[in-house]
Amino acid sequence: MASKVDIEQVRQLVNSHLDELSPQLRTVNQKIHDNPELAYKEFAAHDTITSFLEKLGFDVKRKTWGLDTSFEATIGSGGRQVVVCCEYDALPDIGHGCGHNLIATSSIAAFLGAAHALSKLNVPGRLRILGTPAEEGGGGKAKLIEAGAFSPAEDIAASIMAHPISVNLIDSNGISGISGVAGFDLIASHKFRVEFRGVTAHAAGEPWNGVNALDAAVAAYNNVSMLRQQIRPDERMHGVIEVGGTVPNVIPDYTRMNWYVRSPTSQRGEKLVRRVKACIEAAGAATGCEVNYIPAATYEHVISNPTLCKVYAEDMSKLGERVEISLPESFNASTDMGNVTHVVPGIHGGFGIKTGPNVALHSREFAAAAGTDEAHEVAMKSGKGMAMLALRVLLDDDIAASARAEFDKRYE
Repeated sequence: MASKVDIEQVRQLVNSHLDELSPQLRTVNQKIHDNPELAYKEFAAHDTITSFLEKLGFDVKRKTWGLDTSFEATIGSGGRQVVVCCEYDALPDIGHGCGHNLIATSSIAAFLGAAHALSKLNVPGRLRILGTPAEEGGGGKAKLIEAGAFSPAEDIAASIMAHPISVNLIDSNGISGISGVAGFDLIASHKFRVEFRGVTAHAAGEPWNGVNALDAAVAAYNNVSMLRQQIRPDERMHGVIEVGGTVPNVIPDYTRMNWYVRSPTSQRGEKLVRRVKACIEAAGAATGCEVNYIPAATYEHVISNPTLCKVYAEDMSKLGERVEISLPESFNASTDMGNVTHVVPGIHGGFGIKTGPNVALHSREFAAAAGTDEAHEVAMKSGKGMAMLALRVLLDDDIAASARAEFDKRYE
């Protein structure tokens, strides 16, 4: 199929169309950035994106797959399908400190650029943009998978998205010229809350009648802290006390903690979770408190598809960007896009935006950098690269077959 299409002509169609739409996308970007919303509460972002797509003539489904802030739009018929994932949630207190406004921008751009070319080419192929809420701890993509948004899996040739990162992370010396990474491999994260239940009592008058749930939470935190000496350097455990009591003169009968346990693979993470829970249960036994777990969606580790990464890097090079296939080591963060890459061939790229020195993800400084005109232009370039990746998967049988074969061998 690829021989019938002039790829350079396709690239020109994508680039010119996105250059024309960039000012409108900047407005969408800014609205999302300036109105940060938390997991499953992204109502303004949902309405902004869907209204924009509808004005461009797309038939948009709102509130899809049982989630009030998910959406989707599809173009094309027959052939293979490519899904572009679109994130737009923010973090408590620090807004878009993970730059999801830029993810939304690049994903919408990828969809619009590829959709424009696909409509002009008159060839088989389906392209879908899927709004995926609640990446920041809510496991939106896990819920979408369960609801059937990626089914039948064999029908989807690729699922793609890209995430902003500080360019300092990939070009620390500022001279290599590397501006992005195709396979932004992130590690698995097992998430759960734990409740401790005790007995309330007057902390001064009769403390012996109380069972202190705060002691259980503090002991659990300390136990896990001691475990850190005995874990591998690429593993992480971190938790907070969400509910710790009310006033000092009342022994708390209820506390709640929120824990993330991370490891390079989901399987190793499961082993580490068992060790963490042993620390928690020891604290419950020592204090006499009941222990109850509230499970949350596990974020699987990202399985970057080598063929998709190679094609994305090639197309970014056509835009003057040097994109590495992967980082030397996995970055110790997690995403529910990892779950998607266990279901269909996937790519989770990373594009570098300029920040101050030592500015990390999940910071107010990164949120500020994600709102600049310069960051928008970087996101648009990534959108152009992803649009071409989507089209080449749809148009080239060899690329699609190679990506599927590598996906089938993903656990080897």
